[in-house]
Amino acid sequence: MIKKISDASKSDQTLARLLDDVIEYAHIYVLARQRQKGCDGMGELVTIKEEFGDVLYNVIQYCKEKKYISGDISYDIDSIADEISRL
Repeated sequence: MIKKISDASKSDQTLARLLDDVIEYAHIYVLARQRQKGCDGMGELVTIKEEFGDVLYNVIQYCKEKKYISGDISYDIDSIADEISRL
């Protein structure tokens, strides 16, 4: 899914901007998740995860509307954050 979205973003400026946002949020979320210790900052991590999920949802919805991807998309948010943060 990420490869399809990344490829489509090369010819769609709106998608490229949305993907840049997702990449930025993924980096922040992955870093926050790695730095979390015990319960300290748990609320902040949940908020960051929700924000990442929101921007990811926006990209997926945009891609569905443009027919870059189709069908129901199922993903683990932690795994997809790791994958996106490597872009």
